[in-house]
Amino acid sequence: MNADIPETMLAWRVPRFGGIESLRQESVRVPEPAPGEVLIEVRAAALNPVDLKTLQGRYPLITQDNLPYTLGRDVAGVVVRRGEGAQAWPQGAHVCAFVGQGEGALADYVVVAASALAGEPAACAVDAAAAIPLAALTAWQGLFDHGKLQGGERVLIQGASGGVGRFAVQFARHCGARVVATASASERDALMTLGASEVIDYRAQRFEEQVGEVDLVFDLVGGETQERSWQVVKHGGALVSTLGEPSQEQASRHGARAMRYTARPDGAQLAHIVDLVEKGVVKVEVVERFGFDETPKAFERLAGAHLHGKLVVMRERRDAL
Repeated sequence: MNADIPETMLAWRVPRFGGIESLRQESVRVPEPAPGEVLIEVRAAALNPVDLKTLQGRYPLITQDNLPYTLGRDVAGVVVRRGEGAQAWPQGAHVCAFVGQGEGALADYVVVAASALAGEPAACAVDAAAAIPLAALTAWQGLFDHGKLQGGERVLIQGASGGVGRFAVQFARHCGARVVATASASERDALMTLGASEVIDYRAQRFEEQVGEVDLVFDLVGGETQERSWQVVKHGGALVSTLGEPSQEQASRHGARAMRYTARPDGAQLAHIVDLVEKGVVKVEVVERFGFDETPKAFERLAGAHLHGKLVVMRERRDAL
């Protein structure tokens, strides 16, 4: 290991599933990058709803067998060591990434597959860089990889005011689609500014009575909202969800495609998104920042009221432990 990289680091770990009281700051060994991986010194890590679900034991991809487990799916930081085959990213490169399902970024260092990396957008601060990867990739892959959205089509984004939804509105607008969004009335102006052509107040209006047919429903709500969404999917359209598995029976009835998916790391897609951020086409919204030692407070905020942007944990460089 490089002389300036310590043998141990601090990380926010889940030794057992539970509430925020289950979070523990522990000293663990700095991981070694395997072939095709890099070691990143973390500068910022964004929180996502999946982090809270993981802490509570409600995320099926992380089970009791994975504990203790370090949280944090998003990272912005500096490459400090490379495994064999990862020479495309020089030491000292400023990068961001969705780290995937391995040990997370709420730590001093994290190992990430080189194929997941994109350069940090120089046009925004490190906290905004950390806020991009998972939410943006979830939106991109849902709309385009799975939803096959194209310019000129209509898309209904259910639950558009959260982190994923805000990216989705901007991506859909950029590709030339007509965007209809559901959100609270207080979010109307913000979503119209981001590119929605119509915003339906889900508390006061029933979207199925307002929308008409759409080519794609991008479902970020699930449950009854997802079931009602079939009333607006046109024949040959699609319903794509990040939550519950859509009914294949309903899909067959509508001659439509239906799927639930989980976002995957993809450095090439992330680099394209970062380029859109650089050009000012896409905005990144950070609503609150926390110090590394304030991570439990950040989780309390995540568990509280619905967020209209991202929470980011900032890490100060520290001496060897």
